[in-house]
Amino acid sequence: MESIVAQTPSSQSTEGALASAAGPFELPGEPKPAGRLDELVFAHWARLGVTPARPCTDGVFVRRAYLDLIGAIPTAKEARDFILDRDPAKRAALVDRLLARDDFATYWSLRWGDALRIKSEFPINLWPNAVQAYHRWVYAALRSNMPYDRFARELLTASGSNFRVPQVNFWRAVQGRDPEALARAVAITLMGARADRWPKARLAGMAAFFGNIAYKATNEWKEEIVFFDPRLKPASLKGVVPRFPDGKAARLQPGLDPRRVFADWLLAPGNAWFAPAAANRIWCWVFGRGIVHEADDIRPDNPPSNPALLAWLAAELAARKYDVKQLLRLILTSATYQLSAIPRSKSARIASCFAAYPARRVEAEVLIDAVNKVTGSSESYSSPIPEPFTFVPESEQTVALADGSITSSFLELFGRPARDTGAMSERNNRPSAAQRLHMINSSHIQQKLQRSTELRSLIRWSRQPRQTVTELYLTILSRFPTNQEMSAALSYMNRGGIGRDPGLDLAWALMNSAEFQYRH
Repeated sequence: MESIVAQTPSSQSTEGALASAAGPFELPGEPKPAGRLDELVFAHWARLGVTPARPCTDGVFVRRAYLDLIGAIPTAKEARDFILDRDPAKRAALVDRLLARDDFATYWSLRWGDALRIKSEFPINLWPNAVQAYHRWVYAALRSNMPYDRFARELLTASGSNFRVPQVNFWRAVQGRDPEALARAVAITLMGARADRWPKARLAGMAAFFGNIAYKATNEWKEEIVFFDPRLKPASLKGVVPRFPDGKAARLQPGLDPRRVFADWLLAPGNAWFAPAAANRIWCWVFGRGIVHEADDIRPDNPPSNPALLAWLAAELAARKYDVKQLLRLILTSATYQLSAIPRSKSARIASCFAAYPARRVEAEVLIDAVNKVTGSSESYSSPIPEPFTFVPESEQTVALADGSITSSFLELFGRPARDTGAMSERNNRPSAAQRLHMINSSHIQQKLQRSTELRSLIRWSRQPRQTVTELYLTILSRFPTNQEMSAALSYMNRGGIGRDPGLDLAWALMNSAEFQYRH
């Protein structure tokens, strides 16, 4: 059945004309810079002698923007309306609409949930009450577009109950409460650095800012107060002077929480760590790799692939008062972001210089949500934490799961991170044979297709085979079929399929295509 799905570039289509020479993935012509971001990237290509990919089609862009901003595929209507829209400014308008949706906060809370290790119990010492509070705070911060520097400051300086002051869970969701472990958590999360690779003296100097964080239990089960205790004198910090990672010694006033001093240094204008790390992380979340790769491994001997680009993005983020949505808008409306995923150069530097959009499998949570959206089905989850603390309504999207301990066999198979370390490498989006077999043969996926009243209704509603094919392509791949795809699908459907509804066979084939399972 898969043979009816074109595996090579063909055409983006409209209902009146299903094919053009360029194919469904790329437009003819050369990309043109749309602003300063592109000028820096294009200049880098010229220095390297790299030919960039062609611009992507509207069908590719609408799906890509939905996945990257809200972690979902568009509906058939949303895809059709966008593709048929003749407004030349429609791509920027779509980005603005997606950034304004609550779904943006839901999906980006998933991303921050990985980084902040939002998970119940071992080895992260949170309880579901704290997990839910922490996740709600992250969601509210993203929904209100809290400036990122304020977001970081609240994490760094919060004190109080882990149930009532959600930000203090930053200091609890760490494998270890010694100052060095806390310093490593701050470094990887807010500085994009792996402090376990630092010289011992540098790590100790930074750890000294976190040596007075104390934890106190209450009468409420699993509640804990996090607070500054000036009396604490950790043995590991005996004789250590608090010193910033840039080597400068800190002046600490008696009675002043050293975390505030560290936050003032980190968030000061021109700090070499904070804005570049934030810009690099955001870029990585959009493109699948950072300008510094990996995005949480910034160090002198791992330089950015395009230093000018990273410096400009960091400066723009700071100049825009750490408005992450504005930075995302700059990125998604750029010609660089809107390149096709089909490279036109054989250079080994294609990926590092972003000369084509990097095709990669969507996250486990996003993929199962897409399957459920197409089939109108839902998922069942499990957790070592008993209900009602981990009860998940059937209507809940997988990307909205707050607690990393709530999981399923599908999520485990498709590389959902354990949320143990906060490292970006914990999430594994590399495809495997087991994943492929699950999508093709498992009863899990087959039952979703066979029991799908939505697909059967769509097929019955589309009384003409041509209309059925068109609707299935829009529903599953967010584009119109090409002439070649339409002919192959109609030929198969006219033969009556392989013993079941040929429309369901087509849906199965499309869902098993790389085009459905990958960002591209």
